[in-house]
Order: sequence, then structure tokens, then C-alpha cells
Amino acid sequence: MTNSVPTLDQIEQIALDTVAAFPAPFHGPAALVAIRVAEWPDENMLDDLEIDDPFDLTGLYDGIPLTEKSVYDQPIGPDTVWLFREPILDEWRARRDVTWQELVAHVTVHEFAHHFGWSDDDIATIDRWWE
Repeated sequence: MTNSVPTLDQIEQIALDTVAAFPAPFHGPAALVAIRVAEWPDENMLDDLEIDDPFDLTGLYDGIPLTEKSVYDQPIGPDTVWLFREPILDEWRARRDVTWQELVAHVTVHEFAHHFGWSDDDIATIDRWWE
């Protein structure tokens, strides 16, 4: 892949490829999480997180972490990992030390870490940036 500016579909494909590369025990649970890619986070997301600058939010896990779920919980919708194209591109341009593909993979792993309740050590086995 080149380092030209990616489309929403290209970002989604990198996220899907990243999830497919997770260790085997996580494949099933990860497949139940929707991956959505948008240009920007919406105002409700920013307000809920008390974030003023949309550039500060590259990704978001929207759901109940597996470590907090109960069989008594009523499903309110699928758990979702959101990736935000413009903030990701802004960070990629500012960093200049990674490809956009690496950054998308990193954000994807970080958001799935919220879903799985992973520690930094757990994350480091998948995403070498955390070492």
C-alpha cells in the first residue's frame, strides 16, 4: 500500500485485517463487534466524552466491555468500534514516523482493548507500540 490519503473503505479494511490477525481466542468475540468508519466523531460523542476538539478523538469503543457484561444485561445494540478518518489523518501527518495503515491498526487495537478489558501487557502482544 502507498501512503496516499486513504478512503473510508480502505481504513475499514485495515481495521478488519487487524482484527483478523488477533490471537485465536479473540476471533469469535471480536467478530461480534461492529466496525464503523466516519469522517468525524459526532457532537454527541464529543459531548459525552467532554472533548472540545474533534481532532482529539481518533477512535471510540461504544459498548459494554466483556469484563463488565452480565447475562442479565438487555442488549441495546451491537458493541461498536468507531474510527474517525480526519483525526487519524491529522495524527498521521503530524507524526511522520508511521504509515497510515500502522496508525489505523494501532487505533483499532486500542479500541478493542476497551472491549476485551486488556492490560497494557495484553495489548503489547498484539500491538508492538505498547512495548
